[in-house]
Amino acid sequence: MFFEIIKFILYSGLIVLIAKYILVPTVRKLAENLDLKAKTVGDIAGYATSIPEFLTISIASLNGLVSTSVFNILSSNIINFVQYIISILFHKNRKAFRNEAIKINLIMVVFTIIIPIFLIWKNIEINLLMVPAFLILYVLFQYINHNIHKLYLEKVDRKMTNQIEKEREKEKGNTRKTVVYIMILMGMGILLYVIGELLGDTLTDLCNQFGISQVVIGVLLGFITSIPELITFFEAQRHHNQGDRDEMTGIVEATNNLFTSNVLNLFMIQSIGILIYWIMNG
Repeated sequence: MFFEIIKFILYSGLIVLIAKYILVPTVRKLAENLDLKAKTVGDIAGYATSIPEFLTISIASLNGLVSTSVFNILSSNIINFVQYIISILFHKNRKAFRNEAIKINLIMVVFTIIIPIFLIWKNIEINLLMVPAFLILYVLFQYINHNIHKLYLEKVDRKMTNQIEKEREKEKGNTRKTVVYIMILMGMGILLYVIGELLGDTLTDLCNQFGISQVVIGVLLGFITSIPELITFFEAQRHHNQGDRDEMTGIVEATNNLFTSNVLNLFMIQSIGILIYWIMNG
């Protein structure tokens, strides 16, 4: 059992390290290299930082550990929210909470925590009927996010665009850089898949052979897979709080990172986990 726990820590740690030091920085550089707005950079960072959850939940569901995926999502979303608040307070950006778009986004983030808590509290069985409901909620949340951003954050977008244009004047070889970034992402995707397969075997052994609760495994995975978000929340604000940069740009980026990550975790990745479990055990 001790050896299996060591493997669990090792494989989980590798996924986090790759996401933190290679995947997330590369996605950020690619997004900025393509002249993307702060919201879009945050969205892409949210997708990138959810890759560890996607891997662990897909693998857990593939091995019949659907309860593990539920607690992984819940703990990840709670930890993401707490980390975001800490990053805002650390950078003294509390004024962000006065912006209507930020407030509405955070309300929706809270719902990504309340919904799984309700499912667990009411002991509602995870089933295939949840998938269309989750997909509808995903579209609804994204629609609201898109429209509140247009209403309340257009000035931030214009400042971000001007800032990027100034920085790009100093850059050369952007097409070559874009190709390099894409190749790195493809390579990391393959590597993460291989490590994920090894982690799946270890999870199965821990739950089936050694009787460790799926709840415990899910919560541990939630802590581990939330580390990339912690890095990006702090990095987004640190990056935009320098020189003549607009600090609100960093807040928008971090907020959309949080929103996208939590919404993706609950509505899309959980749905994928349910579908995988149903296909394997239906």
